[in-house]
Amino acid sequence: MPVTEKDLANDAPWKRIQQNTFTRWFNEHLKCVNKRVGNLQTDLADGLRLIALLEVLSQKKMYRKYNQRPTFRQMQLENVSVALEFLDKEGIKLVSIEASTVWESMGLTAELSRPSPP
Repeated sequence: MPVTEKDLANDAPWKRIQQNTFTRWFNEHLKCVNKRVGNLQTDLADGLRLIALLEVLSQKKMYRKYNQRPTFRQMQLENVSVALEFLDKEGIKLVSIEASTVWESMGLTAELSRPSPP
């Protein structure tokens, strides 16, 4: 069955379901640190909630410092880079995902919500 333009639209039903599922998953894990995600694309851009999520899931702290108040795009990208470096050091390999990819979209969300290998 060919893919239609409606299937690819940003408001396609499957995309809304996926976003709601990922948002609930994030919030379930972030509630223990009193943080929430309302919009995956905008709320993950500064890296702070992503870092908090990784610390909750791993029960470890980041290996290096990050910007607590990232007001500029570059500071936000640095925070996301810290999170990606953390994943790499924890043995979680991500292919073709860079800080700018996460900053611009939710490309990492699907990877994080998958069960980790034993």
